[in-house]
Amino acid sequence: MAVGPTTRRRQLGADLRRLRERAGLTLEEAGARVGISKATLSRYETKEGSVKWPAVDALCREYGSSEQERSTLVELAKGARIKGWWHSLADPIPESMNLMLTLEDEVVREDHYACMYVPGLLQTRAYAEAVHRASEMRCSEQEIAHMVDIRMKRQELLDREEPPHIWAVVDEAVIRRVVGGRSVMRRQLDHLRALAGEPHITVQVLPFATGAHAAAVGSFVVLGGPTPELDVVYVDIIGGGLFMEKPEELDRYKLAFEYLRAQALDIPSSVALLDRACKEL
Repeated sequence: MAVGPTTRRRQLGADLRRLRERAGLTLEEAGARVGISKATLSRYETKEGSVKWPAVDALCREYGSSEQERSTLVELAKGARIKGWWHSLADPIPESMNLMLTLEDEVVREDHYACMYVPGLLQTRAYAEAVHRASEMRCSEQEIAHMVDIRMKRQELLDREEPPHIWAVVDEAVIRRVVGGRSVMRRQLDHLRALAGEPHITVQVLPFATGAHAAAVGSFVVLGGPTPELDVVYVDIIGGGLFMEKPEELDRYKLAFEYLRAQALDIPSSVALLDRACKEL
């Protein structure tokens, strides 16, 4: 999978910090040697904002990095300026969605737990419209159509030559809640059943009979980057979303997802329940 600008920027920050610590320099000492402030260097390392590749080049030389390391980091700094397709959209999008699109454009896997609605990547257009219409009460039809268009565009990553693996654990409430009417819901379940047959998509259903489980607090997504240190957790909240990347936060959600996979029905049983729910509509 091609590495995008956000992954480059995050990898650059992690590598700059690693090289500085290997050289035994503080932020203040390293910044002084190349003529940038401690605050600027901290921003470089914490993956916030843009970077100037000549500064990265100078830092690598001060850190005593190898020629290969320096060349790689300079290329990362140059590539971090490239923007994704969503930056060309005429209408603005929410900041949380902007970050989600950026991260999702570069993932190698996504682990979803859904307790309310079918995950966005697996939704039909009619189902997505019904979800947005219910949750965005103050939005016009034009605004809803714009958000649904973005969601449909997001789904194109499933058709890539090397798509990310999507593993979705959906609560039984998701497939029993009739969204948009029986016809819309029937088509959505048919669509989910079809997607579950794709080699890069796994769908499991967490049945009501499971009782209490590892993620009763709500839906979440673990966005898996090319390397574990680039993983991010996304949690839906009213009015936006919350992104977490601290190791302890990632570990907590990854462990919860492992428990959910173990508690959910196996894949054939999940497909059978989807079929049964569809027939009962």
